[in-house]
Amino acid sequence: TLHSINMLEEKNLDTSFLAMVVDIVQELKQQNSNLVYVCDPVMGDKWNGEGSMYVPKDLLPVYRDKVVPVADIITPNQFEAELLTGRKIYTEKDALEVMDMLHAMGPETVVITSSDLQAPLGNDYLIALGSYRKTNADGTKITQRIRVESPKVDAVFVGTGDLFAAMLLAWTHKHPNNLKVACEKTVSAMQHVLQRTIKSAKAQAGEGNKPNSANLELRMVQSKKDIENPEIIVKATVL
Repeated sequence: TLHSINMLEEKNLDTSFLAMVVDIVQELKQQNSNLVYVCDPVMGDKWNGEGSMYVPKDLLPVYRDKVVPVADIITPNQFEAELLTGRKIYTEKDALEVMDMLHAMGPETVVITSSDLQAPLGNDYLIALGSYRKTNADGTKITQRIRVESPKVDAVFVGTGDLFAAMLLAWTHKHPNNLKVACEKTVSAMQHVLQRTIKSAKAQAGEGNKPNSANLELRMVQSKKDIENPEIIVKATVL
């Protein structure tokens, strides 16, 4: 029942590809109503405070109007959340309202995986925000909102978004209706993998040398135990 479809960061990603993804998800859900679809709406990011799309602009309306509505969980970064809603995020209150707008599009779980908001713990920490909203069969509503502050790692990695989405899928499956625990396990596992990777990369590069992209390949296999059963080293705050 668990499917994670990776939206590759490729220049040739086009609208027909996204339409095909939507068709596949709808067909799978017809066959299995319990299927959970996680969408990482890969469109762009911010560098030095300035947002930039790295896919064609005509993908935005397809993501917004077709893909996101069939997703159960979405994991945009701050810039992508702003693109999808047309609303800028300057404060945590803004972010919560943006997540409400994303819920209204369809997904029960929204996690803004990274933001440029000021972390209460200081500039060395990165804020992620999560929101879970579900209406039960009896009409009662469940709402959970959390903030996660994780230590920044001074390196550029490839594949962190894929790893985050996959682990969030797994941990929300293991801990349904508990976004706090699911995010704590996801972000803690991320930290274990990244810290192991940077330590190994520095050793490979040699003292005084800056690790290159090959050195910084994520140490996934070496982190198997941490992925399967992460020690909780990052705590989430309930908002």
